Amino acid sequence: MFYMLIGWVGAILFITSYFMLSIGKLRQEGKYYHLLNLCGAICLVVNAIHFNDNANILVNIVWAAIALMALYQVAKASFRSKS
Repeated sequence: MFYMLIGWVGAILFITSYFMLSIGKLRQEGKYYHLLNLCGAICLVVNAIHFNDNANILVNIVWAAIALMALYQVAKASFRSKS
């Protein structure tokens, strides 16, 4: 039950981030969109590991890596603009 709930949280985070981006409440260049995606991916990796769903493990690890890369770019741009 716990792992199923974690999976649902991950899915809701993905849907929320995309919806908020689509209606203009989040920006692709902002950190919150990527944080929601990172948290969603982590939740879905945990869920997929529990259920031994290798395809979803891979997809969500890649998704998390992309979110981390984007967060790094956002942080780097923010640091440069303050310098």
